[in-house]
Amino acid sequence: MHFQAVDTNAAIFEIDQNLDRLVHNIELLNYLNPLNIEVEKKRFFASKYTVEPQFKYRKIKFSPFKLQRLFFNQRLERIEDEDIRRLYRDIIYEYSGLIACIETIGKGKKFYYNNLKVFGTPKERDVENARFILHFADENEGEDMIAKYNVQEAQAYFEEFGKRYDFDFNIKQSNHISAAAMVLNASDTMLLKKNHSFCKNQIEVLANHEIGVHLVTTHNGKSQPLKIFSNGFVNNTETQEGLAVFSEYMSGNLTLSRLKELAHRVIAADSLIKGYCFADTFDLLFNQYKVPKEKAWQITLRVHRGGGFTKDFLYLTGLKKVYEYYQKGEDLSLLLTGKVTLENLPVIKKMMDVGLAIPSKHITDSYAKNLNTNAKLDFILKNLK
Repeated sequence: MHFQAVDTNAAIFEIDQNLDRLVHNIELLNYLNPLNIEVEKKRFFASKYTVEPQFKYRKIKFSPFKLQRLFFNQRLERIEDEDIRRLYRDIIYEYSGLIACIETIGKGKKFYYNNLKVFGTPKERDVENARFILHFADENEGEDMIAKYNVQEAQAYFEEFGKRYDFDFNIKQSNHISAAAMVLNASDTMLLKKNHSFCKNQIEVLANHEIGVHLVTTHNGKSQPLKIFSNGFVNNTETQEGLAVFSEYMSGNLTLSRLKELAHRVIAADSLIKGYCFADTFDLLFNQYKVPKEKAWQITLRVHRGGGFTKDFLYLTGLKKVYEYYQKGEDLSLLLTGKVTLENLPVIKKMMDVGLAIPSKHITDSYAKNLNTNAKLDFILKNLK
């Protein structure tokens, strides 16, 4: 019996290594960020928000069909533990879905339907939660909201903030990202948008979100015996973004306007299923919801890139789930073991018991103490359906 256990572990490690070699081609966001954002933005604004942007995307550097075949070649029946076998089976289906997404970027509805398989779409309840948040009156958020820091100053802050953790990471500036900052997991890099002006609150939000969670789970994942922890469990976006926004909350940097931005993302993602084009979604945000022009462009771009990308609705659903988990007094460090999910906690515990996983090496420092002082945020988060 002992030899069999060793054998099934050998099978797990072999399959895990195989998938790790294959997955490096699949950095979806690398392909999904348009190359001509600024040009199309000027054209869209000049047309009084009527002309549909024509985005251009990077060329694919691999054969999607061959890569699919290599994923499905894995002999999962050699993994005896049913839960662990299911974990790997589900991840192969998800990678297959991501390859289909990359293959159809810029091909309209084809991409949108592939995206739905991987990320889903907001449910009516999610849209109601978003509207609930949006009916609260704006708060006066003061000096911290004035954009007066350039990208060099922001980078200096992030480098200093990063010293709280005993890991290294790269910071690079880019013109080709649609967010103010993002983390590339594979290359361990925090990308900053070159021409962006940051306010104090945004810099602190990004530090706690990108470094305090995304880079923490990247490094914890890489220290695990199995690569699946750093490459990511199925549907890990929801838990990972939930943890990241929760870190904004715990560090006292989550504001009502940030929560409203997450709500606007849900509304925008929901507009895709209603068949809205880029100009329609922009109009909905800008004219109906009174979102400022730049921000309305930003949110619309995020959900319409590729042909319709719904991932953005998961920030709010993820925050709600992580907040409830925390309120129950559960252990957050389990969720930091890598790019993992709340749904797979039992499997993570089982893997720890049999030596296939280790406890989190780095812990998000904002989780040590709740610094949120805004009672309205707690009221909202407790009352989400």
